[in-house]
Parts: sequence; C-alpha cells; structure tokens
Amino acid sequence: MQPLQLFDTAFQRNEWLAQRQSLISANIANANTPGYKAKDIESFDDVMRKAVPMAVTDPQHLSSGDSAGTARNVNTDEAEVLESGNNVSLEEEFLKSSDVSRNYSMNTQIIKAFSRMLQSATKA
Repeated sequence: MQPLQLFDTAFQRNEWLAQRQSLISANIANANTPGYKAKDIESFDDVMRKAVPMAVTDPQHLSSGDSAGTARNVNTDEAEVLESGNNVSLEEEFLKSSDVSRNYSMNTQIIKAFSRMLQSATKA
C-alpha cells in the first residue's frame, strides 16, 4: 500500500513551520543586538513547487501563476531600523509568529478531518 501523501505533506509543513518559528524566535531574541539582520525562511509554497512541479494537463486548468489570494512579501530592507543598528521589527515578527500559529492550527485541523474520514471509510 502506498503511503498517504496528505500525511507526508502535513508532516513536511509542520517541520517547515517549526523552522520558521525558530527563526522568528531568534529574530525577537536578537532585537537589541547591534547590526543583527532579521532572517526568514523560504515560503512553503516555493519549497513545494521545487519538490513537486505542477504540470497543466488541460488548458482550462489554473496555472501555477494563477492565485485567488495574494501573498505579501516582506522586505527586511524596508523595516524600521532600531537604535541598535539592526532591522528587526518586533511588530513584523509577532505577525509572522501569529501566522505560524494559525497555519499550524489549520494543518492540524485538516489532518484530524482526514483521519476521521479515513476511519469512517474503513469502518463501513
């Protein structure tokens, strides 16, 4: 039996979220370190596009460039420079941390729903 790709993808997403939260924590911890530059991780969408390239099999399908939502790129060069000479914006880091928490919660809820669906399918 083939492993279920949803569980593997969810695990990879949780690993990515943990790495991002670690970088966010380091940015917050170094907010007063002179010369420290804020760091962030490559987006999960970009990581997945590299790992699993999408192919359009029908001209009516959405291409990978089409998107219903818009992503907001954070340019750390435009971040407010604090007196210590670094570019860590605590507001931005807290927003990123909130985003990580929300994504982790959503990921967990998807896995729970999929697990319940599998359980009900195997019982019947």
